[in-house]
Amino acid sequence: MYKDIITLSVVKCNAVWGNKEANLNRIKGYMEAAAKKGSNFVIFPEMSLTSYDDIASTPKAEKMQTRLAETIPGPSTDEIETLAKKLGIYVVLGMPERDKDDAGKIYNSLAVFTPEGLYGSYRKMHLPAPEPNWAVRGDKPMLIDTPWGPIGMAICYDSYCFPEMIRYYAAKGARLYINSTAYAHCHGPSLARTNLEANCITNGIFIASANLCGLDVDNYFWGGSSIMGPARETWQVHYY
Repeated sequence: MYKDIITLSVVKCNAVWGNKEANLNRIKGYMEAAAKKGSNFVIFPEMSLTSYDDIASTPKAEKMQTRLAETIPGPSTDEIETLAKKLGIYVVLGMPERDKDDAGKIYNSLAVFTPEGLYGSYRKMHLPAPEPNWAVRGDKPMLIDTPWGPIGMAICYDSYCFPEMIRYYAAKGARLYINSTAYAHCHGPSLARTNLEANCITNGIFIASANLCGLDVDNYFWGGSSIMGPARETWQVHYY
């Protein structure tokens, strides 16, 4: 029988654009802080290893995301894997991933870790503008099996405009859905919050969202990382 109680940490952070070293150092610090508070699972925002914004005028080969992308496994994930194993926690981290078989392909990915080490990567399947300027679409969802049951992975736009993702995970038995996101102030609050709440209600599933915050290059990100789940009252959402 699966466990019912899990301790989650959803991080909001103002990642430093293009400074992977500084962001990795902070990521490891967040992991240690969360573990000290008893977290089983730590969720970081989309592209938190490098930050998010695209500079449209920069050629694809010279873009920050292209230059700083790593294979998974790679140098940064090796460091996070070592710490996740030491702390005995699950970690989900957003980063640009370089295809190990085709260095010209870059994905907007989640690196997923268990207490046993690196599990693999989820590659974002739905790319809004401006991500096609640098990223290639992923082609399959990811469910990981845990003591709390299967948990589904998704990134931002996957969650807000494509309800099939969360329906698929719920149909596969997931009680928890991870939404790692870079949701900007310019989009307004309704797209994210309304769709997540609706999916929570209609699918009877818990949703853990981790968002970037503060000013990036030209976008201001909301923050507002949250955990929501079905309330005891009919058709209501409870925030944790």
